[in-house]
Amino acid sequence: MGNQNRRDVSPNGNAGWKVTAPGRVSPTGVAPTQGAAERAAKQQVRDAGGGQVYIHNPRGQIRDADTVRPGNESSTRDTKH
Repeated sequence: MGNQNRRDVSPNGNAGWKVTAPGRVSPTGVAPTQGAAERAAKQQVRDAGGGQVYIHNPRGQIRDADTVRPGNESSTRDTKH
């Protein structure tokens, strides 16, 4: 079934950025900027008990991922943030 405590942040055409959850067709949120969409995605994951947020580039490739506690955080220090 996959990780239901996951959100993906990706471009929403010419309408800013969208937040999507696994198994859902429509976005769980939209925002005018990537930063706002990322904050919304992290709040959704935090409210669900922790998990992963994946940020995609305009070509759809994952360019970054963040763990939202109490998810399974890597012991490797995140140097991107």
